[in-house]
Amino acid sequence: MVVEAFICIALIAVVVLQSGKSAGLSGSIAGGAETLFGGKKKGLDEMLAKATMILGLAFGFVTIVLGRMMQ
Repeated sequence: MVVEAFICIALIAVVVLQSGKSAGLSGSIAGGAETLFGGKKKGLDEMLAKATMILGLAFGFVTIVLGRMMQ
């Protein structure tokens, strides 16, 4: 449970540190399309995006393992 708490705090920190792309729903759709069709993130944003994916997967995995252990 300590590992999950650490991953949770790290995930929150990484998401908060990411720079905002655009405001509103239309900005998120346009930003997603830009990334999908070849737009590149640079520097710190790219590293934070990768860290978010890795921490998200780790959080999900640890949550499933803890759920199985508690049954």
